[in-house]
Amino acid sequence: MAVTRFSLDAIAPTPWKNGGGTTREIAAWPPGAGMDTFDWRISVADIAADGPFSAFPGIDRQIVLIDGAGVHLQAHDDSFCHKLVRVGEPFAFSGDTAIHAALVDGPTRDFNVMTRRGRCRAEVRLMRQPFTAVPAEATVMVLALRGDWDTANSGDGQHLSAGEGILMPAGSPAITLSHTELSALCLRVILHREQDR
Repeated sequence: MAVTRFSLDAIAPTPWKNGGGTTREIAAWPPGAGMDTFDWRISVADIAADGPFSAFPGIDRQIVLIDGAGVHLQAHDDSFCHKLVRVGEPFAFSGDTAIHAALVDGPTRDFNVMTRRGRCRAEVRLMRQPFTAVPAEATVMVLALRGDWDTANSGDGQHLSAGEGILMPAGSPAITLSHTELSALCLRVILHREQDR
């Protein structure tokens, strides 16, 4: 896997079977893996209506609100009830249970990371200050949520605007991201192989 720059709006959406939204897959590992075979999967969902989230046994999930008023997540087994209403704040939960999602006030866009338990784990963090992404032994993804982020030291003088990101496989050169806006937000995801623990 090479270093890849992406834009959410350039990724073709896949409609949900229940008609309640669409998903844009950013990346999955291994390449071409299906829903039953991925080690990790990163995507963005546009939720247009209340409805169910499918259960994914053996999968750990993290979801982050990136646009809209939010969504209320209710586990069918009552193991949790969570209002996802703060942009950029990750919420982790087990994919073993089915969930009902109810929109707080209109459509939302949500970032999702799924990792197969025993193979991979994800560290998802909201970044407000300039930071350095160091792939080293883990795959790293950054996604600008607000403001413009400068990646000048990557050698090509790139800038990331909201909805744009970079996926870096393990062993890629480190890059430093900076900004000049107080409201700037960026997500950083580190995908560790389970044996790295």
